[in-house]
Amino acid sequence: MTSPTTTDGGRLARVRAGVRKVGTALRQRREPRWARGFDRARHPWLLSDGERGNAASALPAWREGNDVRALIDGRSYLPSLAAALAGAREDDVVLFAGWRAEPDELLDDEGPPIAAALVGAACRGALVRGLLWRSHSELLGYTYRANRDLARAVTAAGGQVLLDHRVRPVGSHHQKFVVVARTSAGPDGDVAFLGGIDTAHARRDGGPHPGDRQTRPFSAVYGPTPAWHDVHLQMSGPVVRDVETMFRQRWDDPARLTRWPWHTVPDRLDGLQQTARPLPPPTPPPAPAGRCAVQLLRTYPARRPAYPFAPEGERSVARAYAKALARARRLVYVEDQYLWSRDVARIFAAALRRSPQLRLIAVVPRYPDTEGRVDVPASLLGRNSAWRTVLEAGGDRVHLFDLENAAGRPVYVHAKVVVIDDVWAAVGSANLNRRSWTHDSELTAAVLDEQLDGREPVDPGGLGDGARTFARQLRLALTREHLGRIDGDDADLLDPDSAVETMRRSADRLDAWHATGCVGSRPVGQLRSHPGRPGGGTWRRRLVRPAYDLVYDPDGRPWRIRLRRTF
Repeated sequence: MTSPTTTDGGRLARVRAGVRKVGTALRQRREPRWARGFDRARHPWLLSDGERGNAASALPAWREGNDVRALIDGRSYLPSLAAALAGAREDDVVLFAGWRAEPDELLDDEGPPIAAALVGAACRGALVRGLLWRSHSELLGYTYRANRDLARAVTAAGGQVLLDHRVRPVGSHHQKFVVVARTSAGPDGDVAFLGGIDTAHARRDGGPHPGDRQTRPFSAVYGPTPAWHDVHLQMSGPVVRDVETMFRQRWDDPARLTRWPWHTVPDRLDGLQQTARPLPPPTPPPAPAGRCAVQLLRTYPARRPAYPFAPEGERSVARAYAKALARARRLVYVEDQYLWSRDVARIFAAALRRSPQLRLIAVVPRYPDTEGRVDVPASLLGRNSAWRTVLEAGGDRVHLFDLENAAGRPVYVHAKVVVIDDVWAAVGSANLNRRSWTHDSELTAAVLDEQLDGREPVDPGGLGDGARTFARQLRLALTREHLGRIDGDDADLLDPDSAVETMRRSADRLDAWHATGCVGSRPVGQLRSHPGRPGGGTWRRRLVRPAYDLVYDPDGRPWRIRLRRTF
């Protein structure tokens, strides 16, 4: 039998608990969403498990507790990669995937070359495994022999690198990531890199953009040492194990590395291995290391035989952009190599129509590249069609820029970055085109920082999310580089409208200097207003369109999804 004292105490405890619950609910009603932490089941900026659209992904919806650093340009990323590889010792694991790699590309001014760094790790006892795209013919401008030579060098040292062509016709493996799992130092020493930078010629460029002295064939308009702008991420924390999971999935894919006999025979003659060696079991995820939630987004096409980890493909990159853009209210900041697709442009146009205050900044290459010797008219067709769609929706709220260095040479923008309202940031290998959203293998990381940036405006979008430190700092760092600022002054860049006007004025000054014959001192900065280019007559567009749709920007979706025009 319960005593009266115990009964009264229990009732009092329940009353107090109820009061606390009501008080918490009232406080939460007053607090913006960002002050309450993440909803682990669903978050308005990030895809839920179901929204990913791939039940076989084996990835969590997102991982919290990560430290994320943006490495702007190859001169920031490649030395960081060199340091991570130099620390790999016996029983450590090095896993990497890439689109292209030149064995002699230096990771720093004094080296080492990437092949030597990987070979050194293998010789010190680290388990080194890699996947490089098998690549199309070198007659089309691709790098089969360079990828082959790196594979042979690492394999001869005791590692194993496979040339992977498990793709759709005219497709590629475009993911670029590295995992260094420091078993010898414990899982908290693990690090992952991902983004847009391959360990290849021309990538080791920095903020002033003089170019990489280890150059490669490129459009003559970019000069003898093409300037190259790009972005990569360095991450530590639990998400590192998810990047490793992605490598393991591709490594264990039971499909043959290539279905084409004109690939298989030369590969065997070159001594390239065709069977993947087993990987050791994965270790538990590292402990939390920072304040960022990271969601890994992927593209895989619908392929036959199907990917075991994406039986009908995966298009979470496209789905994540669509979800985040639906929340855009003030500023979408984009840097991209290929903003060249009608399907992608429609999503940006819908965001501009939905939010009358929304402004779009896009930093793109001034001229198309010749990578792969793809027909330039086809690229111009796709680009102009996309831009017309966006401009029709946003008018003077859309601002297109490109870059040039102090020598007056255009800078090739290879980055794949989007920052929305200084809240949600995405960096990866996926371009803003249909190929990257449906057809090739891609990897992008969406980052949502738990830490707020308290500078005004504290909540640019007005949805209660608050400006986040990582997203805002990434946008500001990129803008400062393009404005030529070295003092870190951000006062006129914080507000979206002020940032747009500051960038526009900088581009106008440089454009005017060129218009007057480059008389006097060159204005500070790299920004130029991007010129519109005519799309050609109707008959020409009809001739080019099939090549564009089938080869340059193909569609990897299942037919029922294509017909619904969804992802």
